[in-house]
Amino acid sequence: MTSRRSRSAVPPGKTIQLGLFPLSVQLRRIQPSFNEWRYYGLSVQPDLFGGAALVRNWGRIGTAGTQRVDLYPDEGAAVNALTAMIRYRLKRGYIVTQS
Repeated sequence: MTSRRSRSAVPPGKTIQLGLFPLSVQLRRIQPSFNEWRYYGLSVQPDLFGGAALVRNWGRIGTAGTQRVDLYPDEGAAVNALTAMIRYRLKRGYIVTQS
């Protein structure tokens, strides 16, 4: 029996290189054996008060899903939160999509 947490984040023989400071990333986790078809989108956008917002969208593929907006004092702090979230999601079995 395999554990749900023991999955590889990147398919064998494939590596994905992100930009140095990504502002937008789309992730997905598809596992038919667990009836899982999930997506997770992250993007950094400016807010109206001179700061930055990390916009997160997630849910089952084919649905509207859920959206959350986290506010940060500047773009650097938002990008740091985005990269931390990418690392966390990759550990959970998501892969980066090219779209």
